[in-house]
Amino acid sequence: MNIKKIGLTALAGSLVATSAFAGSLSLSGGAKLSYVTNDGTQASKNNASAFAMDQEISASGSGELDNGFVVTLSHGMSGEETAKSDTSSLTIDMGDMGTLSYNDADGHPGLAGLEDFMPMAYEQANDGIATHNMAKMSSGQGFGYSTSVGGASISIGYSDGIAAQLDRTDGETDTSTASATSSSSIGISYDVAEGLTIKAGAGTEGQADSKEIDHTTIGFVYNFGPASVGYQINDEDDSAAGGTDLETEIYAISFMVNDDFSISYGEHNTDKASSATDQEIESVQASYSMGGMSINLKDSEATGTENTAGQTSETTEVLITFAF
Repeated sequence: MNIKKIGLTALAGSLVATSAFAGSLSLSGGAKLSYVTNDGTQASKNNASAFAMDQEISASGSGELDNGFVVTLSHGMSGEETAKSDTSSLTIDMGDMGTLSYNDADGHPGLAGLEDFMPMAYEQANDGIATHNMAKMSSGQGFGYSTSVGGASISIGYSDGIAAQLDRTDGETDTSTASATSSSSIGISYDVAEGLTIKAGAGTEGQADSKEIDHTTIGFVYNFGPASVGYQINDEDDSAAGGTDLETEIYAISFMVNDDFSISYGEHNTDKASSATDQEIESVQASYSMGGMSINLKDSEATGTENTAGQTSETTEVLITFAF
């Protein structure tokens, strides 16, 4: 009996101790069903089936330390059969001292978070186009730090290796990020006036041949009433012999018809120093939200894909998403 009492008392004590340190736990998820048609010379590089489905489940738990810091662990699981189907992150919110983070797969600290910040109704204008060029900082596993200074938001990122991005639900394949060995960058966002935000950043990616790729970006988004306009220019300078220097200009305009329905138009143009052919992408998009469900429409056309004369890509997509 004494043994049983001690056992029960110890068990009760352990449960009390556990609950004292326990924080909040949340579970969320969603599903995506898409219909995509592709045409042009690059159509064969997209998924063969017009229909695709993906599902995601995310779990997040957080707790407060004795010093007031809040630690959050998140893990996401996706039905996509890719190298990045599962992702995890750990963040430490230190209050006025900023936030530290670590992402094991597809994090976006620093310049990687400013890849394309244009105000589109659905997604980036170049998303869904088959193989294409874009001046951008790669995303991948690594550390991040973010803080606010005055009216500026600052994000710093460091990664010791970049994984390749494989097939996505919308049929896009992007293997352009497989060669980097390390990266470091900084991104800054500053609200200079009512409705006007300027964003800029710079970073460096190390390569397997000990050379480097330098990245810079600068742009703005201006919101006035239900409309938003934006402009951004990304520059990529490869120091390797025969390296690829890229410059990508991005324009966008969007309009909220009401709280649930928005439309947008965007352009995504890339100049490659070693090619006389410019890559030009245009995209018209619409998005309608119905609470936990949304319908997204997109029609995109590209000429000179991969900065190669005669290469074209046309994509039309209908995507229905469900969230819970």
